[in-house]
Amino acid sequence: MTNSPASVSRPTSTVSTSAADSTYLQIQNVVKDFGGYKAVNNVSLDIAKGEIFALLGSSGCGKTTLLRMLAGFETPTSGRIILNGQDLAGLPPYERPLNMMFQSYALFPHLTVWDNIAFGLRRDGLPKEQVAERVEAMLKLVQLGKFAKRKPHQLSGGQQQRVALARSLAKQPQMLLLDEPLGALDKKLREETQIELVNIIEQVGVTCVMVTHDQEEAMTMASRIAVMSEGRFLQVGTPGEVYETPQTRFVADFIGNVNLMDGTVEVDEADHVIIASPDCKHYVGHGITGTLGMPVTVALRPEKIVIDRNPPPDEFNRVQGTIEEMSYFGSFTVYRLKLASGEMLKVSMANTVRQREDALTWGDSVWAHWSRSSHVVLTQ
Repeated sequence: MTNSPASVSRPTSTVSTSAADSTYLQIQNVVKDFGGYKAVNNVSLDIAKGEIFALLGSSGCGKTTLLRMLAGFETPTSGRIILNGQDLAGLPPYERPLNMMFQSYALFPHLTVWDNIAFGLRRDGLPKEQVAERVEAMLKLVQLGKFAKRKPHQLSGGQQQRVALARSLAKQPQMLLLDEPLGALDKKLREETQIELVNIIEQVGVTCVMVTHDQEEAMTMASRIAVMSEGRFLQVGTPGEVYETPQTRFVADFIGNVNLMDGTVEVDEADHVIIASPDCKHYVGHGITGTLGMPVTVALRPEKIVIDRNPPPDEFNRVQGTIEEMSYFGSFTVYRLKLASGEMLKVSMANTVRQREDALTWGDSVWAHWSRSSHVVLTQ
């Protein structure tokens, strides 16, 4: 898991994410059953026209199976998939108004970049003039005009990825499906390519559904995310919503780093709740639907916490601990504090100055504290 995925989240898309606004793709109660095992278990989703939507989850969660049903490579056991008013049931992949780009790119090694992009257009029987016009437009879009005569093996991984994207967009599909689109690239190149890929997709205006297990990639590229586990959607929302207000322990733990502290409800008012944990008392600035004494979990992101040598004045939202581990990442440092209960608290602090006069180090006794709006109460 990365330490601060929210810091790389892409700006909010100009596309409306309201289903009532312009629903383009409808997934209605879709189930995929493989001999009694439900890889996709009764999921429903509306995606707006022009939206970049990410299906996010670990291996085996059902995200790729769902994408394959959109593409027509798998048939739903039950449910409906409707694209722009057209029910896709019974349509084979080659008749669906969409294109799928695979992780391997599947470029033809014996063809030039130009001919790879032109391949599908020629198969569709387009006149030569239209093929040439479309290919040149795609080369300009992905900025590979000077590489048109090269073969795939003469390109970098990022350039190959752009050729595959150009080939997918050349047929002007109603929807683009991306299966782990940057999985074949190394970390540095992947990070450089994420925004570039989004910009190209948004220039064309095509609706896009992508599958990834990389939460940073989903948060960087997508306007909305569906977190999947065991064939179901656990939460659907913008990157900021999913990160800042997770609805379950799984989502909180899967997206970024988080401290999960178990406790019981001591006070539950309309505007706040007090939760007693083994090492501290949490004052949360909103109420919950619960009962006194009920067990809950407090989710607190490491970057929301501040470390001081002296105790803060507020009796709530503070805990004392000893620095057991430190990891320096350049722009920030991660501290792991051992608390009185033996639990560990992870803290991420930005390195805003080159050298601190009172630098913290291993073995120091410190106080960690956070605001009353920093944490989220989870009941499931």
